[in-house]
Amino acid sequence: MNTRPAAPHRIVFCITELEPGGAERCLVELVKRLDRQRFDPLVYCLGPRPLGNPTSLAVTLERSGVTVRCFGARRLVAFPGLVLKLRRQLAADSPQIVQSFLFHANVLTAPAARWAGVPHVVTGIRVAERGRRWHLALARWTDRWVDRHVCVSGAVRDFTREQAGLPDSKLLVIPNGVDAQRFDRARPCPLSSLGLAPGRQAITFIGRLDEQKGLPWLLGQMPAIFAQLPNHDLLVVGSGPQRDVLVRMVEDRGLADRVCFAGFRGDVSEILASSDMLVLASRWEGMPNVILEAMASGKPVVATDVEGVAEVLGAGAAQQMVPLGDAEGFVHKVVTILGDPRLAAQLGQQNQARARQQFSLDTMAAAYERLYTSLLGGDT
Repeated sequence: MNTRPAAPHRIVFCITELEPGGAERCLVELVKRLDRQRFDPLVYCLGPRPLGNPTSLAVTLERSGVTVRCFGARRLVAFPGLVLKLRRQLAADSPQIVQSFLFHANVLTAPAARWAGVPHVVTGIRVAERGRRWHLALARWTDRWVDRHVCVSGAVRDFTREQAGLPDSKLLVIPNGVDAQRFDRARPCPLSSLGLAPGRQAITFIGRLDEQKGLPWLLGQMPAIFAQLPNHDLLVVGSGPQRDVLVRMVEDRGLADRVCFAGFRGDVSEILASSDMLVLASRWEGMPNVILEAMASGKPVVATDVEGVAEVLGAGAAQQMVPLGDAEGFVHKVVTILGDPRLAAQLGQQNQARARQQFSLDTMAAAYERLYTSLLGGDT
């Protein structure tokens, strides 16, 4: 007797936008790795489709055979109507699970999915939101429609339970993954192409230029670092609302010849390959992807002790992490590591081995598949 194989279970993945970023890349890598015999993924993007951008993740998804639906929302005032649009589209697509990523997608998708009759709803909590407390109130309000909240680190889970009041029984930790081979194989790019003077060495920051990342504080430590590391400059890679303020700060402090703003770049792996160290002075985080990327590149890191950093660095955290606000400790660690090439190489090798062994993309995807299988129960 011939039996047809069961049709794969449809999962809708919903995210705010598909411009390249940590959460967005995580979604893409997860969707690409799902077992297509068991799961049929679709991707919803709340924002407009990125047009004329070859680096758009919508293009990457579609090239892998995944349908992408963009809803075109640009402003908060459009969000109430967007819930109705989501409800209609979810009813038409009939997924068994909706998985959202990031705050806006979480709070809009949860009610829309339940009103559309979707059996299971999963959110993705990717940061300990200390800057916008009202986000926590909305997370509590939408929890009634959610089966599981996936947190990117144990620290985010603890913060979400204690500060947002979400039930521990619904909180699950699935760390991000990194393509270790991609970063290991990357060839260095000329630092002069990024704006540094010939012969200079780079201490590199990569991230969005906003209040979360603590860049004014980081710039405040650079004179002490530069005084002890005369061959190193600070390379700032990224864009964001603080850029003009930061540029003025650098100019006012006479650091323009030692701090280079490279803007947003798509060649992060090559930039890390060219750098001597990654620095991160964040005020809060979730699980910083850029630290995973630096580790996969075999680079040492100095970072503030915020959510997810210790979990990523593991045994190497003691030598590469400082308490938030510890200026003296931050300067000391940067100077100590870069002043000792053997120590820098040792930490880089340890970081790379940990990234490969503990944070592969396949490990991340397998954890999500186990979650979806558990929700579907006997239907798989």
